[in-house]
Amino acid sequence: MSTTGDQLRKQAEEVTEDLQKMGGTVRDAAQEKLEQVGEKAVEYCEQGQEKVHGAACVCEQFLRQRPLTSVLLAAGIGWLLGRFWKHG
Repeated sequence: MSTTGDQLRKQAEEVTEDLQKMGGTVRDAAQEKLEQVGEKAVEYCEQGQEKVHGAACVCEQFLRQRPLTSVLLAAGIGWLLGRFWKHG
C-alpha cells in the first residue's frame, strides 16, 4: 500500500499537470484574441486612410474648381482664428 505522503505527492503532480494544461489553454485563447484585435486594428486603419484620401480628393477638386473662393475662404478663416487668438 502507498503511504499518505505518496498519495499527496501524486495528487500534487496531477494538480500541477492540470494547471499547466489550463495555463496553455489560457495562453492560446489570449494569443488568438490578440490576433483578432490586431486584424481589426489594421482594418480600421485602412478604412481611416481611405476616408482621409477621399476627403483630400474632394478638397483638391474644390480648390481646382473654385480657386478664388478657396483663397477667400482661407483668408476669412485665418482672420477669424486670429481674432479669437488675440481675445482668447
